[in-house]
Amino acid sequence: MKAAIDVYYEHNKWAAACVVFADWSDSEPAEIVRNYGSDARPYRPGRFYQRELPCLLSVLKRAEREFETILIDGYVHLQTGSGKGLGARLYEALAYLPAVVGVAKNPLKIADRFVPICRGRSKKPLFVSAIGWQEDQAAQCVLNMHGRYRIPEMLRLADRHGRRGGHEGIE
Repeated sequence: MKAAIDVYYEHNKWAAACVVFADWSDSEPAEIVRNYGSDARPYRPGRFYQRELPCLLSVLKRAEREFETILIDGYVHLQTGSGKGLGARLYEALAYLPAVVGVAKNPLKIADRFVPICRGRSKKPLFVSAIGWQEDQAAQCVLNMHGRYRIPEMLRLADRHGRRGGHEGIE
């Protein structure tokens, strides 16, 4: 199984969503798992992982399974001297070794080892990086994920179910 995970913040509260799916071409999730907390760490430039990683680990633990691949909204690798990307830190924090695929919506000057792809009719690329898997293979899978638009459907659902609008949101 695969998971697309994302976190939404509002003040010191957070909501994380884990969209579980079996195949890259799935149009519907097998399951959606959410977790909430009121202990969000403050955002610190250059230390985004300190805020995001505990929330991601929490929702993955709540999903009660080991995934073959985990997709995140962000980068896996940063340039030497810039520390590690969120994806690399997630990979190292897990007790098992899935492939972690980063799908970033915006360019980052200090990002490293990514493949830009354009989905649908969008001219604006997504930036795909990976650990535990080759970046070009991960990029091809993300390119072929279900959804007509720039953001693949499973990642869009993770974002949507983490956000407040239209859902339980942050409790």
